[in-house]
This record gives sequence, structure tokens and C-alpha cells, in this order.
Amino acid sequence: MIVALLNQKGGVGKTTLALHLAGAWASRGRRVTLIDADPQGSALDWSQQRSREGLPRLFGVVGLARDTLHREAPELARDADHVVIDGPPRVAGLMRSALLAADLVLIPAQPSPLDGWASAEMLALLNEARIYRPALAARFVLNRCGARTVLARETAETLADHDPPVLATTIGQRVAFAMSAQSGRLVSELDERGPAAREITALAAEIVGLAGYGRLP
Repeated sequence: MIVALLNQKGGVGKTTLALHLAGAWASRGRRVTLIDADPQGSALDWSQQRSREGLPRLFGVVGLARDTLHREAPELARDADHVVIDGPPRVAGLMRSALLAADLVLIPAQPSPLDGWASAEMLALLNEARIYRPALAARFVLNRCGARTVLARETAETLADHDPPVLATTIGQRVAFAMSAQSGRLVSELDERGPAAREITALAAEIVGLAGYGRLP
């Protein structure tokens, strides 16, 4: 399965979610490759920091920020159970290529009316890709939600009947994610029983459940 994390808006947590989903699946014995398709190379930076810290490699990270992604990702997928694409913000050519490569598109969104989670541009690109990939599935995932925030609940309720729909699992705004980014670690390595690790485990399981039981698109 090729999962692409995409949003035209930057700063919504695409790289954090991509790394942690890859790590969650790898920790369960799956063969995982993460494609860093963002010219900023944040996932590659995380991988290099991990190496500097002397930590073992959990999954492969490949830099592939070019619009031939849709032709190259399936080749990488032949040797992997999961391919995770960390997509670029506001690079239309790369975005289209990632959409054409993916089986499932996750659109990270913060629970804010100003966040652009339902931007016409993003949804237009998704609909354009479905002309060529009718089975392309997509889901919103609420990220960086404040604890017990009413806004997150209201956003989830608004998206309940939306197309694309929203995943049930939400990810909180937690210091652990910032710490993991700086140290080249996953939140499960910082505190495997902490709320951040539990949320990532639930999100990874929900995504696999969608694919495994034929609930996509």
C-alpha cells in the first residue's frame, strides 16, 4: 500500500505523521520505505539525525522530490509492504505525481476554520487525479488537536459526512512530537506508553483496517 500525506498548506504536520506511520508499521515487522518528496528534505534530516545519534535504522528514507514520483514509487513498492510519501506543500507538479502514485491520500488538517483543510485547490487536485485513478482513496486526519478542545470535536463532526471523510483517530498537539523531531526518534521510543505513542498506534491500525477490510475508498 502506498500512502501519501498531502496538503497544500505547510505546517500541518505531514512529515511528523509520515515518519511515525512508517515507524509504527516497521515496528510490527513490516517492510517500509518512506519517500521524502518535499524539497525541504525534513524526513531525510530526521533520518540523518537518527544516524548521528547512533540509533538503528527502522525503515528506509529515500529523497525523491521530482514529478516522476508516480513512475518510481511503484518500483520501490515491490520490495515493501508499505510506502509512505511525505509530500510537498504548494508544488503542483510534485503534488499531482504523488496523487497518481498513491493508493490512499491522507490530508492532515488542524482543527481550525482558517487552516484550509477543505481548500478548493487541494480537492480539485484530488478530483483531477481520480480521472486517471478512479479507485484513489482519501481521508482527512485531524492533527495537532488541543486537549479536549471543542473546536476539534466540531471539526470532526463537520467532516463526518464530508468527501473525503475524516478518520476517527485524532492526533494531539504534544511536546513529544517536537522532541522526537529534534532527536531523530519516534514518540514510542521516548515513551512507549505515552498518549502520543498510543495515538500513532491507533492511527496506523485504523489505516490498515480500512485497507484490510475493503473499506477503501
